[in-house]
Amino acid sequence: MPAPPLPSPLPAASAQKPLLWLVSLAIFMQMLDSTIVNTALPAMARSLGESPLQMQSVVFSYALAVATFIPASGWIADRFGTRRTFLSAIVLFTLGSLACALSPTLQWLVAARVLQGVGGAMLLPVGRLAVMRSVPREQFLSAMSFIAIPALIGPLLGPTLGGWLVEVWSWHWIFLINLPIGVIGIVAALRIMPDHYGQQQHRFDLAGYLMLALGMIALSLALDGISTLGSSHVLAVVGIAALAGYWLHAANSRNALFPLSLFKVISFRIGILGNLFSRIGSGAMPLLIPLLLQVGMGYSPMTAGMMMIPVALSGMAAKQAAVKLVERFGYRRILMINTVCVGLAMASFALINADQPLWLRLLQLAIFGGVNSMQFTVMNTVTLRDLDMRQASSGNSLLSMVMMLATGFGAATAGSLLSTFGAHLGGHGATAALHATFLCVGAITLSSTLVFWQLPDNRPHPRAVENVAE
Repeated sequence: MPAPPLPSPLPAASAQKPLLWLVSLAIFMQMLDSTIVNTALPAMARSLGESPLQMQSVVFSYALAVATFIPASGWIADRFGTRRTFLSAIVLFTLGSLACALSPTLQWLVAARVLQGVGGAMLLPVGRLAVMRSVPREQFLSAMSFIAIPALIGPLLGPTLGGWLVEVWSWHWIFLINLPIGVIGIVAALRIMPDHYGQQQHRFDLAGYLMLALGMIALSLALDGISTLGSSHVLAVVGIAALAGYWLHAANSRNALFPLSLFKVISFRIGILGNLFSRIGSGAMPLLIPLLLQVGMGYSPMTAGMMMIPVALSGMAAKQAAVKLVERFGYRRILMINTVCVGLAMASFALINADQPLWLRLLQLAIFGGVNSMQFTVMNTVTLRDLDMRQASSGNSLLSMVMMLATGFGAATAGSLLSTFGAHLGGHGATAALHATFLCVGAITLSSTLVFWQLPDNRPHPRAVENVAE
């Protein structure tokens, strides 16, 4: 077997900024696309002749595609190099965006979102990997902080920009806007992206990957079809069997994608499970809130997008507060209290009606954004804090996969609940179905408190939560 090419030399300090800007551009494009869609769903539904309460597949197909391909992204980058992999990711994401804009039917749009997701699954981890291998250790912290900024700006701009594009032009432009960004990214990557390869070549765990992917896809489809077809039960059994098969496979494999030794670390085990169940509710909210504002309250797409600004702003502020609160009270107490707050904040949207003053709705959105952001920050930190260097890479990849998987589960669950309540509460309109769904996703989030209750009552390592991004 031929030896892998030697890694590119570390760039000089003056050459690091272009790389950081390139990776930031890719992250911004991905984060913008993940939030810009939500305010456009009702307009998409009208254009494609679908019910706005059944558009969850547009959201969950992208999240599921990202979750499915994240486990392979690191191996692909090690095998084929960061430059080639990063370029392929941008090309796939850009072509997927074009296909989305040209979609004549919902089925076409869902397939195009899957193509987008395949590219998006490699953009963030491969870009981060290139930075890790290029930036000297003494500058690593500032570099990671720099590329984390787009992850905060994207969700801030996405909903409002999406609403504005829908009103001024059409929903197709929320995807067409990615084309010039993608072309700039491709040209820049050809000139800037270093070509790093893995130091050690190892076989890809294809059998484990296929079982894991089958489990995720089957369970997601089962959740999405819960209210319509009896086949959802078959899919659920297939998904559980595939995940059980992976568990047995990983116990006897040296090159498992995610070694079972990760789950011997109690904070990682609890953090992963807590992320999964807590994020199901959080993954439903970006779908439900714009639907409530537009379908239930009659807001225009742009107004609904602007109403999401307090969510993003309070989320950014809460990340700083999380550091001091965790240092004082510890992970367990903060997560248990904050999970209850998140669940109650979600359920409180069932109380929104047209007679309430605007300031009360904005306050409600800001409170939800703050506690939800704090939840993400503390959950991510507690999940990764006790992993050693050998476990850090696979543990981080598994966390990223679970985050996206839970987002997909949340959208699928919300869609199924909306469909079910819509059928049973048909005489009361879409608003009643939305209110009942908010109560259910709030209850799902509250149940994850039982997971965090198992955490040891300890304090964090010094400044451990300062630089954890969503």
